[in-house]
Parts: sequence; structure tokens; C-alpha cells
Amino acid sequence: VDKDEEKIQNIANLVTYAVQADVTDINALKSIGLKNVDAVVVSITSDINSSIMGIVNAQELGISEIYGKANNAQHEKVLLKLGVKKVFSPERDMGERVAHNLFSGDFIDILELDTNHSIVEVESLHIWEGKTLEQLNLREKHGLNVIAIRTLDVLNASPLASDTIRAGDKLIVMGENRSINEINKLSRKDH
Repeated sequence: VDKDEEKIQNIANLVTYAVQADVTDINALKSIGLKNVDAVVVSITSDINSSIMGIVNAQELGISEIYGKANNAQHEKVLLKLGVKKVFSPERDMGERVAHNLFSGDFIDILELDTNHSIVEVESLHIWEGKTLEQLNLREKHGLNVIAIRTLDVLNASPLASDTIRAGDKLIVMGENRSINEINKLSRKDH
């Protein structure tokens, strides 16, 4: 749903149903049958009033799963107060991800689980080579869970305690960011 006819025409072939309507007009939303959908994503960031009215109207239509997009912290706070299930802030999230990758240097990629925990791919240390995961005992020593091992382009997504680390392996680990950063510092010194 968008009030801009051109945007509707551009996306019409990519979605099941595209319709021109003003989300601030509850009668327009009723006429297009919006109350029959399972979930709504309100991604208006250029006009906060329209964003709010779109969410309020979706609630009035009885839609229980409502997601929103915010362009700043205040907008996000308002959407959460309205009862939006989850707020997306792509620009902020990408900025944080880029900053984290720049700060962390050797991380190949990152998935933040919360503010203190992440899943990342790190380069194995030379001192780990030839040792099994059991011998390394990364969970006990560093609080890291190894959830996969990448050897060249082959991913072992179910590593066993008996799997041996080889030169050039990358480990996909989950743990506290503090512990991940400690390993990252060791890795920079090691390589």
C-alpha cells in the first residue's frame, strides 16, 4: 500500500498485491480489505504523522502483528509506545554494523544477538592449529561456542569436539562481545 501510484506500478510485478491508498484514511484501508491481512509493516519515515496514523488505523482494523520503520530514536520510541511488535531502523543498524566491523578489523561478518552477544566469523589462531575443539575448550577458556568451521569454501555447520583446526580455518563463534574482541586482538597479533 502506498499513496504514490508510480511506486505501486514499480513494485506490482514483484508482490502478490499492490494497491494505491492513503494509510491515514481508515475508510480507504477498509475498502481495500486490509483487515484481512496477518501482518503489516509501516515503513513511512518521511512523515511521522502518517506513520503513526498508519499504525493506529492498522490496530483499529484488528491487525495484531504490526511492524514499523523509524528514521530516528524519537520515532522509534513513539512506535514502540504505540505497541508496534518490532521497529526497524535500517540506517542506524547498518551504521552500527559498519562501525563494529571497522572497530573489530578481522571480523568477516557479524550478527548481533543483543547489545552484549554476537555471532561472528574469526580467523583461527596459529596456536590452535592441529588441536581439536575439545582440546581448545573455547567455551570454558573464552566463553565462546563454536557453531561452525569454514575451511576454504567448505562449511562444517555441525562441528564435533573431535574436529581439528587447520591453518587458514575460520571459526563461526557465538559469545559475549568482550570475549570476541579478546580473540580478535589475539588474532591481529598472530597474523
